[in-house]
Formats: sequence, structure tokens, C-alpha cells
Amino acid sequence: MDFGMSRWPILAAALALAACGSNDPLEITRSPTMPRATKAWREIATATDRDRLRGWRDSFIEALAAARASGNPDELAREGRLLEPDGALAGPAIPDGRYRCRVTKLGAQGHGLLDYVAYPAFSCVIGRDGSVQRLDKLSGSQRYVGVIFPHDAIRSVFLGTLVLGDEIRGMQYGQDENRNVAGYVERVGERRWRLVMPRPHYESLTDVMELVPE
Repeated sequence: MDFGMSRWPILAAALALAACGSNDPLEITRSPTMPRATKAWREIATATDRDRLRGWRDSFIEALAAARASGNPDELAREGRLLEPDGALAGPAIPDGRYRCRVTKLGAQGHGLLDYVAYPAFSCVIGRDGSVQRLDKLSGSQRYVGVIFPHDAIRSVFLGTLVLGDEIRGMQYGQDENRNVAGYVERVGERRWRLVMPRPHYESLTDVMELVPE
């Protein structure tokens, strides 16, 4: 469950990653999240994550069907392109800056879990990580940290890890399969993006995080 936490300890941890001598928290130095510096995501993506990314659309459709069947068709329809598998627009690049990020979980992995959960917005920041971008979700009990890699004219690739509870930093990608996060960053509106995360290791069948500038 993604209950809000005080943002200040997490924000302090994010700022600690800022480049030495820089006063701009969006200028982030090479972090330990990735095993090495590269702009080619396939060089470091695990076999499991490559499979998850290949099957993203089937996972999305299956998750949406489960969410609709649970009695939430109106809520899903109101989200428009955000929850349309083919809703991505050309030009996926997302600018550096601060964002309100809101996670929707679709489909349940097991009994006792909900097929549709929409959380309130939390805070995220997108800054530089060497020659690529870095995404940090600053608050909430489940926080994504990782790198956004260029991919094609429709989507970018996100690889990262999941930070839980009161942990102050993420593991290096690839160290713990259950903490790895993989997804696609896509533009779905004039100032609206999403991060589609197929087959997360916890709770749901697909997670979709909306990102809109603060």
C-alpha cells in the first residue's frame, strides 16, 4: 500500500545525490542505481525485464480487463489516454523538472488484492544522470528510482529499482530481481506523461504512473 510519508527525509536523500558544488537538485551525478554508465538500455536490462517490456501491451490489456470486471469502468474511462494501451503520442521526451506523480494499479496478482487501486499524487523529480535522465519518486511507501533511456519516437525506457518504507536509497539495478522495475515512458497529452510498468513483482499486473509538471 502506497501511503504517504513525510517528504523531507526522502527529499534530503535525493538532494544528497546532487553534483558536488551544484546548487541545482536537478543536476544529478552518476548514481549507484545503474551498474555502469550507458545510453543503451539493452546493455544492462535483465532477461526478465526484456521479457516484461516485450509483453507490455498484453499485460496492460489483461490488467485493464480485470480492473473493468471489478466494477470500475467509469473511473477507468475518465483517465482517457492515460489508461489506453495505444494512447501514446509521438515525441516521448519528458523535460527535467518537478512532477506530481500518481500511480494506478491494475489487476491483482493474487487473492485478497484489489484489481483497481488509484493512489493520490506524490512528488517526483526528473534530473540528469550523466548523459541520460534520472527519475526519483520522492514520497510514498513505494518509490521508484532509476534512469530514463532513449528508445524510439514513441517511448523511452525506464530501468530502476523499488525503494520501500523508510529505506533512504535504492539498490543497484540487477542486484535483487524482485526490486527491479522496468517500464516505458510515454507522452499522453500536452503536458502529461505516463510510466507504464508491466508485470511488477508486487501486487498488480500493470502499474501506470501519471506525471504532470508541478
